[in-house]
Amino acid sequence: MDNKLYPLLFQPVLKDYIWGGRNLEKLGRVLPPEGVIAESWEIAGHEDGTTRVVNGRFSNTLLTDLHQELGLDLIGRRCAWAQARGKFPLLIKLLDASRPLSVQVHPQDDYALAHEGNELGKTEMWVVLHATPDAEVILGLAHLMDPQDFRVAIERNTLEPHLHRIPVQAGDHICVPAGSMHAIMGGLLIAEIQQNSNTTYRVYDWGRVGNDGKPRPLHVDKALDVINFDQIAPTLCPPELLSDEGGIRRSLLCQTDYFVTERVELAAGAVYQGSCTGETLEIWGAIEGAVQINEVDLTAVRFCLLPAALGDFTVTAVAPATLLRSYVAG
Repeated sequence: MDNKLYPLLFQPVLKDYIWGGRNLEKLGRVLPPEGVIAESWEIAGHEDGTTRVVNGRFSNTLLTDLHQELGLDLIGRRCAWAQARGKFPLLIKLLDASRPLSVQVHPQDDYALAHEGNELGKTEMWVVLHATPDAEVILGLAHLMDPQDFRVAIERNTLEPHLHRIPVQAGDHICVPAGSMHAIMGGLLIAEIQQNSNTTYRVYDWGRVGNDGKPRPLHVDKALDVINFDQIAPTLCPPELLSDEGGIRRSLLCQTDYFVTERVELAAGAVYQGSCTGETLEIWGAIEGAVQINEVDLTAVRFCLLPAALGDFTVTAVAPATLLRSYVAG
């Protein structure tokens, strides 16, 4: 173990997509004076956006460069598949969906590799941080549908009745496997944990135009290749209680082939003890309250990367806190 490793904080990368707003300021992000911001990439090592370390001896180092330097000591032996492709495995975002996102789907790994170069597929999950009273997401289809009929509905602009809508509120979580037809609708602030990919296949964009005044491109052929047409009217899965003792309550939110995410609730003064043994990195995000991870302060809403070879660590609740903990399962 490299005892010089420590919990890493990052400078976010902001994205100004048309569906954004100004609400990320409420989560402590410093936005440009004008315009809308849709996404804050909190921990990212992708060619479309890479975050820099802002604390300790690696300060000002790009995550991609740090990954190249530390290799599996950073991401863990369980991520050897990502290491072989030169990829940091995960990407963490905050989203301000002031307006609806496009109706879209993300590919699986094998399809992305075959059609998008050295890109990963995109399995993701969302945790709702804030929602207006009428907020909802689209996930899956409302009923069984033939792919050709789906194509015709896109061409005739009659797709909306075929999409499955789910009302959501703050605290909800939504697991979105690759192949899921989905859209985050307006009035939502969301934390997203996902595979490190930026590949999206749009099928419907509500008839709007982009910043250039032209309709944004659709990717119907590729989407039809990867949509899971058997995903009919899915429901939200409740958290699964893992443990509740000593002022620490752990609940499983999503378990995928690429990451596991837990919600960890700490009473003031509670101390969670863990160890990064070289198997997997851990990413902790404070979404309420404040904690210290070893000697690094983490306040809501902010994320911290624990290198896989960090060794023992403690999470101490300075105030009552709710955190998201993500790692790669064995």
